[in-house]
Amino acid sequence: MNAGVKFEAIGTTAQVLVTEPDVLPVAETILRWFIKELDLACSRFRDDSALSLLNRTGSATHPLLAKAVEVALRAAADTDGLVDPALGSYMVTLGYDRTFAEVPRRGPVAVDVDAPVKQAWRDIRVSGDTVTVPSGVKVDLGATAKAWAADVAATRIAAETGAGVLVNLGGDIAVAGPAPEDGWSVRVTADHARDEGGQVVAIDSGGLATSSVTVRTWQRGDKQLHHVLNPMTGLPASRIWRYATVSAMTCVAANTASTAALVLGDRAPNWLAARRLPARLVATGGAVTTVAEWPEEES
Repeated sequence: MNAGVKFEAIGTTAQVLVTEPDVLPVAETILRWFIKELDLACSRFRDDSALSLLNRTGSATHPLLAKAVEVALRAAADTDGLVDPALGSYMVTLGYDRTFAEVPRRGPVAVDVDAPVKQAWRDIRVSGDTVTVPSGVKVDLGATAKAWAADVAATRIAAETGAGVLVNLGGDIAVAGPAPEDGWSVRVTADHARDEGGQVVAIDSGGLATSSVTVRTWQRGDKQLHHVLNPMTGLPASRIWRYATVSAMTCVAANTASTAALVLGDRAPNWLAARRLPARLVATGGAVTTVAEWPEEES
């Protein structure tokens, strides 16, 4: 019988499930410790984080930050910049300059932004444990760090305990070790905090991630903004899809693709199909598009 625990962390909900109840305390300890280390390294909202130092000074040395930035740069390369870690200053300008719980939901008109320097992420450098960024670039790891943390934590827990494990960080899901006989049952929906709507699927390996434009939203003037930015404009991506869910070999690969899908809009199904990534896309009007071998919904 599976056992699990859920707790609030890094501005979202963290959850770990294991196939052997006796190892749950160990699993929880590993997850809590890694989340704490990740927050200290990669939080955009802590003045004492390594990422904040990097964004203030252009350079920071920290092994976990360096690894997280490498993951983000790989995601940028894999998507030709659709998922861009060099957009931190645009997040701040649009009002997402603190933990989302503290972001005012309404405010004056956002300052107009200039289009980002194209492919500025290519000038971010990682050398050993040291990260450097060009002048004017601020890094935001929101599209990859949480998903990568789920992958790392799940792998470590499985290795330490020998149990099957599922780690869910705000809808970014990674599994490792021997899965339950029928797989891990996961509800796919826009808001991970609400156990309703969407579709229930089973996974037994890899990762599953959902990116949405409907949960983290705020108003500036007459514009409704969200946190998935188009690297070509520095502004929120057009609302073609309400949310996109992708299954991949890792959670970070799944979240990279689901984020890219929201940026791509109408081009997302073909892009995902070309990469043979099973996906479920829900349009703003509610119509559902599935790609590759995504399971059919039960009637």
